[in-house]
Formats: sequence, structure tokens, C-alpha cells
Amino acid sequence: MTFAKLGSTALATVLAGAMMVGAAAAETLRLSHNTGDTTTWHKGSEKFGELLSEATGGDLSVRVFPNAQLAGGDQMRQAEMVGRGALDLVVTSAINVTPLVPEMAAFSLPYLYADYAQVDATTQGEPGAKLAEILKGKGIIVLAWGENGFREVTNNTRPIHGPDDMKGLNMRVAGPMYIDVMNALGANPQQMQWGETMTALQQGVVDGQENPIGAVIIPQQVYEVQKYLTTWHYSYDPIFIGISQKKWDSYDADTQAKLQAAATEAMSYQREISREATASGIDFLREKGMEVYEPSAEELAAFKEATQPAFDEWADKVGPELVQSFQSAIDGAK
Repeated sequence: MTFAKLGSTALATVLAGAMMVGAAAAETLRLSHNTGDTTTWHKGSEKFGELLSEATGGDLSVRVFPNAQLAGGDQMRQAEMVGRGALDLVVTSAINVTPLVPEMAAFSLPYLYADYAQVDATTQGEPGAKLAEILKGKGIIVLAWGENGFREVTNNTRPIHGPDDMKGLNMRVAGPMYIDVMNALGANPQQMQWGETMTALQQGVVDGQENPIGAVIIPQQVYEVQKYLTTWHYSYDPIFIGISQKKWDSYDADTQAKLQAAATEAMSYQREISREATASGIDFLREKGMEVYEPSAEELAAFKEATQPAFDEWADKVGPELVQSFQSAIDGAK
């Protein structure tokens, strides 16, 4: 009887110890992103968490924080926090990282792309690899590229058919390059966190903003506070999921491979649902009462000409060699 009790006690101790080891092995990673919890950014982030938990048998899970909560609402600060290990993971757009890595503006140079095939040739090709290498130097490992999308312009003042219609408009922008683009068009740019933008639009602090249809304008219900939209496709903005190099280096090769695979699949899903939402978005926005204007080729050429000074200035900032790698990839996709 005594031996039986001892055996039971030993077994219970072993099981309890195994459970404690399992609990200690489980880890919850914190992921911060810029936008609200209805966006494709959030859906892609959640998909990543689901896939990673499944792949690791629950040893790694992800808690998603929208609206840059962990950076005090400062969407520009998130990447820097990941770089120094204060955050585990970030999903952010290229333009939001330009204060830390100016070269990231290469993706968003005005009128660089004509279609998704050209975009994919850069994000999934050599240019994307080059930018990932630069980000690694800042302590951020790019796991996969996703999509914010082609940025379209909305406002409450008037329809925008040509560059002259932009003059005098107070426009919310996300980053430094867009300040120069708006200045070239004669608008008054105001850099502002996304978390502040909807209120600013409602109150008339700014007249308009520019963002992708599928990833932001529809899920964030911008159509409720803006009357006019012009599909000028003036700039493209990718997103990426990045992990702190300090965190990445703490894992073995097998865990790293699982992180990479989960991110790749999640961002592929995120690109797909963003493009689907964009494709059906024009009709949806018209149904919601927005006046949508689709410029002609000649009108788009006028916008491109007007923004050429900003293109040239930022091409110099990011570096001619890098811009050439983008243009070569684009030419190969035409």
C-alpha cells in the first residue's frame, strides 16, 4: 500500500512537472499593427496567429493589438520598437517605416506601377529582398510582404479630376514622401496618425485623405465621412510582417521555418482578400453614396507629370541603384 502510494505520488509529480515544462514552453507573441480590427491588416495578422499556433502545437501564439496600441498610437514608432526588441512583431506599411529606413519609400514612388503584376515583381522579387536586407540591419526580420494597396484620394470639398482640383485642400497624409507629393499638387498636407484621422475628417480639420479601397477605405468606413473619391492609383503601399531579430535569433531553425511559413501563407491570404475587396469596392462605395470619379489615361498622365518633382526628389533619397532595381523588375513584368 505504501509503495502504491509512493508510486502514485511519483507519477503525479512527474506529470505536474511535465505540465509545468509545457506551460513554460508556451509563449504569446505581441503583434502591433496600424489600423482597426475590421481591416485586412487585422485579418492577416489573426490568420498568422492561427497558422503559427497550429504549426507549433500551441507552443507559440500571437496576440494582435490594432491601432498601434503598443506604440501609444504612433504608427511610425512600431518598427523602431520591433528593431530594438521592445515589440515582438509588427504588421506595418512601407511608408510608415520611412523615418527609420528612407529606402522603403521606393515602393510608393508616385506612378511607379501600372498593375498588380508589376507590384508582385517587386515585393516578391529582388527589390523586396533588398529592402528586407536593409531592414535586417535595423533589427527587423521581414517574414513576408502583404498589401495595403493602390492609394486613392477622397475629400469632402469637390470632385478631383486633375491636379488643379487638389490646390488648397487640407489633406491628411501618412508619411514624409506624401507631404512632398501633396505640395507638388498644391495641396496642404498634414501628417497625422490614422487613429486621429476619422475624427479630423468628421470635424473638418482636414478635407480629405488618401488610402487603398479594399484595405482601409471600406473596412474603416471612410465613406461615412467623405463624399468624393478619385481612383487615381497614384501610389502603391505594401505592408509586411516583421519580427524582432532578437526574438528571431532566440528560436531554433525549425521554429524559424514555422514562423516563416505561417507569415507567408497569412500575407498571401491578406493580399487576396484585399484585392477582392478592392475589385468590388467601387460599386460598393457608389451604393454607399460616394461620388466616384475614374480618370482617363490623359488625366492620369497629368497627375503623373505634376508629381514628377516628388518622384525625382525621393528617387535620389532612396538611391538610383535601388530605384533601377525596381524599374528593372517592373519592366520584366510588363
